[in-house]
Amino acid sequence: MPSPLAALLFLQSNVWDSVIHGSILSDVILGILLVFSICSLTIIFSKMASFGAARRTDERFLRAFRKAKGLEAVMVATEQYRPSPLVSVFDRGYEEVSRQVKARGSLANHEAINRSLTLSTNEQLARFEKNLNWLATTASVSPFIGLLGTVIGIIRAFENIGTGSTSISAVGPGIAEALVATAFGLFAAIPAAIFYNQFGHMLKDMGSRMDDFSLEFLNLIERSFGE
Repeated sequence: MPSPLAALLFLQSNVWDSVIHGSILSDVILGILLVFSICSLTIIFSKMASFGAARRTDERFLRAFRKAKGLEAVMVATEQYRPSPLVSVFDRGYEEVSRQVKARGSLANHEAINRSLTLSTNEQLARFEKNLNWLATTASVSPFIGLLGTVIGIIRAFENIGTGSTSISAVGPGIAEALVATAFGLFAAIPAAIFYNQFGHMLKDMGSRMDDFSLEFLNLIERSFGE
């Protein structure tokens, strides 16, 4: 009985042979799926890093914000938490508060402050949502591209049968080509689908976190200015 390692090497060899000896159209399909897979994996790793860094800095900034006694103290602390999306929301709100205080000496328009916070929240969500549509496209399209390669492989196998040969050596390459295309399509689609949904939950959590922070910011300015 062959060892698991020998079986794995044999499988890899057969897959590679299927790619090398496949039709040009099949190789083009596999190349397209490979591009989809590489791009989606790049986006996945990049988003995992950016979402993780955002959450960690958000938590540290939020602790500093809640300990601060006023807006000026928070403003001084923002520099060390600059990657945090909450810092961007705070900056936009602080700019609007400063503008009103300089112009009128008090807070005359709370709705304008609230709109500034909302706009900044939307900007941050759009920034983190960037390129996620590629994952959705990969998850939905790759199985169909793989299916096209599968159909081509099956057609090739039937063409070989049509020549009068029904041996495994004749139909095997076409069947292997079909299975390889299916595997490539699933390999590209499955991680993209999983992480697209995961990042969607992370975006929802980030949006809730920024909405809650906006309420805390409004409470702070009301306490600070006695409004």
